[in-house]
Amino acid sequence: MENSTISADYYQTTDYDYGDASPCQKTEVRAFEAKLLPPLYSLVFIIGLVGNILVVLVLIQYKRLKSMTSIYLLNLAISDLLFLFTLPFWIDYKVKDNWVFGDAMCKFLSGLYDLGLYSEIFFIILLTVDRYLAIVHVVFALRARTVTFGIISSILIWLLAMLASLPGFYFSKTQWEFTRHTCSPHFHHRSSSQWKQFQALKLNILGLVLPLLVMTVCYTGIIKMLFKRPNEKKAKAVHLICAIMIIFFLFWTPYNLIVFVSAFQGVFLADNCEQSKQLDLAIQVTEVIANTHCCVNPVIYAFVGERFRKHLSRLCHRLLASRPAKRLPFLSRMRLESRTSSITPSTGEHELSAGF
Repeated sequence: MENSTISADYYQTTDYDYGDASPCQKTEVRAFEAKLLPPLYSLVFIIGLVGNILVVLVLIQYKRLKSMTSIYLLNLAISDLLFLFTLPFWIDYKVKDNWVFGDAMCKFLSGLYDLGLYSEIFFIILLTVDRYLAIVHVVFALRARTVTFGIISSILIWLLAMLASLPGFYFSKTQWEFTRHTCSPHFHHRSSSQWKQFQALKLNILGLVLPLLVMTVCYTGIIKMLFKRPNEKKAKAVHLICAIMIIFFLFWTPYNLIVFVSAFQGVFLADNCEQSKQLDLAIQVTEVIANTHCCVNPVIYAFVGERFRKHLSRLCHRLLASRPAKRLPFLSRMRLESRTSSITPSTGEHELSAGF
């Protein structure tokens, strides 16, 4: 996530922002972080890790990545896992109120955090466009929606996400402040506010305006097409991607807007220490909501995607039965006979008929 209070404190002002004579002390803000964030993000880490690993296993085991949609969904889960990988380090940082992992890890984890967010945004956009082409431009989609194009476009998306996250890799570093080491971005003193504003604008344009524009255009076209030619199977196919998009906006919009107001504090609010503290607390509360997104997508799959629930049930049954089967070989033969008897002819691209 761009300029996170957890990962790099990009938008939180420091103790020195209001002059050396009377520094803006924010010990209560850090105390709030230490109490609120570690338990919440420990829960997010556990749920998100289990959920997204199950999504990856289901996609690889049963979907076989034979469609562009499956490739995008896999990359979306990987984006969430990248974000989750950084969480234990930020939890430790907030518990100890001290960065102990060194400068290189500060840069790497801050950039990786941003990479996870931007890649998720871009893959949600790709999934929306994918649904639009599959339903509105069917003939063109037959030629364009290939596995090869899915792989090529995914590589390009990762390159774009890397480009968007470069400031996190470059500017983040450790610094000694009073009695502790911090991990945060450090811009040139004369351009510090301009960089913060640039980062806030980038986050809101790429994370709010662009996805909203794409969603509006694509789903307007999809709804028009479904009104002209009602199709229950295609309507179900839209539910999954639509749910992912709507949840993303509900979780991230408050944070994006607060970050924007914080970066332009002098324009919208009084530029003083008390207002800065209030904005920092608002950022933390909205960020708690926003960062739970990484464990929400698997829940959406489970509730919206009928085929996903079936595949997940099969996967869990297979994992739970694997150990007894090693001891009782006849169980393996029974499962093989059961699977053989239940195979049905392919009916085309399954995610169009069942939402996943």
